[in-house]
Amino acid sequence: MSRLAHPSEHPAANLRARNRPAPNRPAPNRPAPNESDGFSAQRTPESALSGPKPEKLRRIGSGRRPAVGLLAAAVLLVLVIIASLVVGARDVPFGTVLDALFRPDPAVTDQLVVLDLRIPRTVVGLLAGLALGLAGALMQGVTRNPLADPGLLGVNAGASLFVVAGIAVFGVTSALGYVWFAFVGAAVAASVVYIIGSLGRGGATPVKLTLAGTALTAALTSLITIVLLSDPSTFDRYRFWSAGSLSARGLDTALQLAPFILVGAILAATAGRMLNALALGDDLARGLGQNVVAARIVCFVAVVLLCGSATALAGPIVFVGLAVPHLARWFAGPDYRWTLALSALLGPALLLLADVIGRVIARPGEIEAGLVVAFLGAPVLIALVRGTKAVGL
Repeated sequence: MSRLAHPSEHPAANLRARNRPAPNRPAPNRPAPNESDGFSAQRTPESALSGPKPEKLRRIGSGRRPAVGLLAAAVLLVLVIIASLVVGARDVPFGTVLDALFRPDPAVTDQLVVLDLRIPRTVVGLLAGLALGLAGALMQGVTRNPLADPGLLGVNAGASLFVVAGIAVFGVTSALGYVWFAFVGAAVAASVVYIIGSLGRGGATPVKLTLAGTALTAALTSLITIVLLSDPSTFDRYRFWSAGSLSARGLDTALQLAPFILVGAILAATAGRMLNALALGDDLARGLGQNVVAARIVCFVAVVLLCGSATALAGPIVFVGLAVPHLARWFAGPDYRWTLALSALLGPALLLLADVIGRVIARPGEIEAGLVVAFLGAPVLIALVRGTKAVGL
């Protein structure tokens, strides 16, 4: 007589046992949740597990289209150019400005004001703002330092010291003569700051570069003061230029220095992809095939050309290179190709806007654009130092 099969040995019973849900008990090596652990044993809602919506995780400006920002910057620049030609100690109607540009008449006084005064200082502002905006973006990208600026890192101070030496020692009086001294001074100052900031542990950190640039700026400014106090004639030629005035140079001077700024701008345009690679770190940039040394050399040459030309043209203007790249990244995000393009438009717009404000608030006189930019840029520097509202690199 055959033995009766145990229920557990029956195929159907085994199938039902496999499909039966396991009892709700904690895993062998995992303690059961309880109130003492600070966790609730209740099921977490699905909405909480999903976390915040993706749009809430976007960084400031990352959702904005760079092309829209570029268009807005271009429109702003056009409006500021028109204001620079119209507004001043003596306002000129826009129709008269158009007549001066397309149907000039030397007998009309307002047209002479536009042709001899407004157009040259507008061109100087365009070139100097373009150079400073691009130089600031390059310096912040290479050093990965949000406080990098030709004025804060001592580059402008080095260029100014060598220009003063050229005036006092060699009797240089033309801007074309200034620019060679400015190139050498900018290169020396940038090299010294980077070498000092690279000493010690951690290499060239943002804080060390900023401290080195501030210390070097203070030292070079002291040397400039010593030279100026010992030579009154040099002081007379230097004091108006050092305030960052756009009216100190004529159109011929701007055209002489324009080729240097153009070369620097072309080098900056080619550095966009390089800066995107450097932003990932040197090791990863090398892994992607980027020559890190060559990238830094290209950026260094571009910064020297741009800062030297801008300093020789309009004096040591600060804060343009600091604020403009952050405004550009607010629209462009982390892509340096867009950041450089926006900086090339926002730099001259900011400098010309400061020049227009300086003409309006002190009528019938005027305040130099460099002083107005410093006043506008100080809150930006404070915000960056405190780490609030600063767009990351």
